Amino acid sequence: MALSRRFIDVILNDAMQRDITTARRVTLLQILWNERYLTRAQLIVRTEYRLGRKCFGTSAWEDTFYRDMCVVKQAFQAAGYVLEYSRDRKNKGYYFKGQPALSPEFSQMVKASAEEVDQRQIDIYQRLSTADRFRQGCSVSDSQNLSRNIFGL
Repeated sequence: MALSRRFIDVILNDAMQRDITTARRVTLLQILWNERYLTRAQLIVRTEYRLGRKCFGTSAWEDTFYRDMCVVKQAFQAAGYVLEYSRDRKNKGYYFKGQPALSPEFSQMVKASAEEVDQRQIDIYQRLSTADRFRQGCSVSDSQNLSRNIFGL
């Protein structure tokens, strides 16, 4: 009898709460599953956004990232995917051979989000001064940080 994915998710989520190494590796795996051609710097920024600044440490962060990526590559390889790195200027970063830049699910989500854009709202923002746009961006960012702190989002 195979274990249900729900059982495994509960255990994995608990491990991620208790162990920053597991949290980093699962986060890297999730990011790379959806997006390709991300460099080390981009992966670190995205991971730190989810887990907090300095989640890779302060002194040996390059070694930490390298070790994490070795395990992530092994996980993908176990599932039949080969994670490679492109140094091409146009498409630089980690990718899966033969796979599009975005996963089909992520691509659909981006498409659906773009369809929700209200052109009238864009026109209003374009008429705002640079200072007003900056204030709008800060207020959204402050609201998101407040929500994270209060609600743990």
